[in-house]
Amino acid sequence: MTAPAIHPSAQIASEALGAGVRVGPLAAVGAGARLQDGCALGAGATVGERAVIGAGAVVGEGAVVAAGVAVGAGARIEAGAVVTRPVPPRAVVRGPAATIVGYADAPAHLPAALAPLTPGVTESAVKGVRLHVLREVKDMRGDLCAAEVGRELPFAVRRSFLVYHVPNAEIRGEHAHRRCAQFLMAVKGSVRVVVDDGTQREEFSLDRPNLGLYLPPMTWGIQYRYSEDAVLLVLASDPYDPADYIRDYGEFLALARAQTGAGAA
Repeated sequence: MTAPAIHPSAQIASEALGAGVRVGPLAAVGAGARLQDGCALGAGATVGERAVIGAGAVVGEGAVVAAGVAVGAGARIEAGAVVTRPVPPRAVVRGPAATIVGYADAPAHLPAALAPLTPGVTESAVKGVRLHVLREVKDMRGDLCAAEVGRELPFAVRRSFLVYHVPNAEIRGEHAHRRCAQFLMAVKGSVRVVVDDGTQREEFSLDRPNLGLYLPPMTWGIQYRYSEDAVLLVLASDPYDPADYIRDYGEFLALARAQTGAGAA
């Protein structure tokens, strides 16, 4: 087990320091705070009382994590950010307002890379996730986008809902479904979507109404960076069932890895 590396000028009022923790010069850690294995604090960083810094997370130079706030595993708090709310695992946080600007280890798969944007399907590195470019009809009367069950839509729709008026700093999703599949479309504005199967992660930008993103069951999904005018349409294969949701990422990872192991056997 690797012992914590604490700079002599750092002020540490907590004994809950995991293996391999690194604390830079003039950093401060409040009473009752927990620094989990492999996390790092830059020079002058401050972690308030009872805050939790997840395994492998990085708190940059001069950044502040307020008392009682939990920072998820693998997250990156950039220099000077002031964090007053929980940070999801692997989120990248920037600026005094602590805005999530991306996710670590989630390669961007943006529409600009799809040249040309012709109708069809692009497979993701994330198991089962697919980006659909839907058929469009354009003329002087306006544009029309069409999708049929069994052709563009991979399931019969049993529920739909819209998400809108989301402040840019907020994130949505942060869960997976045990059985339900979903199909996401930004019918107005733009939304970033991070998908995760427990092994691979990828980020998509839905920024036009003829793009649809298919998420099969057991896919962890996060939506963030909503444009001011964004309207996200979600089509679901099943009716609403609270028991179908997996909201804890650690539980999701355990279930996903168990399924992978069962499949390998």
